[in-house]
Amino acid sequence: MMINRRTFLGTTAALAGTLAAPAVLGQARPRAVVIGGGAGGATAARYIANDSDGMIDVTLIEPTRHYYTCFFSNLYLGGFRSIESLGHSYGTLAADYGINVVHDWATGIDRDARTVALAGGGSVPYDRLIVSPGIDFKDGAVPGWSTAAQNAMPHAYKAGSQTELLRAQLENMREGGTFAMVAPPNPYRCPPGPYERVSMVAHYLSQNNPTARILILDPKESFSKQALFEDGWARHYPGMIERIGPDFGGGNVEVRPDSMEVVVDGQVEAVDVCNVIPAMQAGSILQNAALTESDWATVIPATMQSVMDENIHILGDSSRQGAMPKSGFAANSQAKVAAMAVRHALTDSRLFPARFSNTCWSLITTDDGIKVGATYQAGEDRIEAVDTFVSQLGESDEVRAETYRESLGWYDSITSDMFG
Repeated sequence: MMINRRTFLGTTAALAGTLAAPAVLGQARPRAVVIGGGAGGATAARYIANDSDGMIDVTLIEPTRHYYTCFFSNLYLGGFRSIESLGHSYGTLAADYGINVVHDWATGIDRDARTVALAGGGSVPYDRLIVSPGIDFKDGAVPGWSTAAQNAMPHAYKAGSQTELLRAQLENMREGGTFAMVAPPNPYRCPPGPYERVSMVAHYLSQNNPTARILILDPKESFSKQALFEDGWARHYPGMIERIGPDFGGGNVEVRPDSMEVVVDGQVEAVDVCNVIPAMQAGSILQNAALTESDWATVIPATMQSVMDENIHILGDSSRQGAMPKSGFAANSQAKVAAMAVRHALTDSRLFPARFSNTCWSLITTDDGIKVGATYQAGEDRIEAVDTFVSQLGESDEVRAETYRESLGWYDSITSDMFG
């Protein structure tokens, strides 16, 4: 089925209905503050503002004026999208939905005072807070690499300038050179993402540098949609891609950014481009506010509230919630549940049962799209999968092309859902 704006928004229509209590004359509006303007935060801010009919004062704190989506950024590397097509502004959220968009860094959360500190000085008070900061990288996860080395060996797992840098390095590879990727351990943002990236790099190289090779250094035994990716690589890029898993040293990797070398289980290899995607953890603002345990922030599935603070809801990549992957679609889905819970808490609107969904599309080559996904419900202590689906080996060219077209419709729908 082709996903367009109407069908995408229709899947969550039940969450939008409210029976809002009338505001008390003279009473200040309750304050909802959202940290992070991505798939989780922007969606939550828009839904709270729109569905509360002006009864809630909504502030969105996001340092960048243009947000570049991580989802579909691999297609820029492969030559299927422009970088401009991935960028989105917050003007409509401010102008059409009355959201106070603050372009600044949120540097801390005072949970007792219920305020958010800003890098530019001052603070923003809240009655309910939604935190959707995405991921941060774990220091020392890949020996020899730190964010100080990201210009030599980019991660490109936060879209924007890093994505442009990796594309430039790809374009300037010597003929017959080696592109290396250090893949992340579980759990991490967008489980199929590194392997779609390999596909897009292979697509670019097959057109522009066909004797180049791609080396994947992977600490995991297996990965999302593995059989589908490996089948696609064998059909479209024979002999170009080599994956070294943990049995052969993929979990024992060191990088040397100054000399552009990787060391795999003690063996040194020179490379021309090295994409290092380190182990991940919840955004540092959650770490600093003591809202995490073992790297991630645990939430109550029915409302996405922190188990440590009922006045704070945590979305997307940073949350530990159960069966859902860390993805843009998942964050967007969770945002609608959290927005409904915030409206219920602040205006006594109706609270519907939480429902979630997710699909992750990946492109292997021109018109060869694959997907995996599920629908979910809130269990007692974790989000649980209700049903799942995945593309199958041996699908026709038309099915694969339709899957890719479906992903294009979804991109337009979700970005409209986020930014209005």
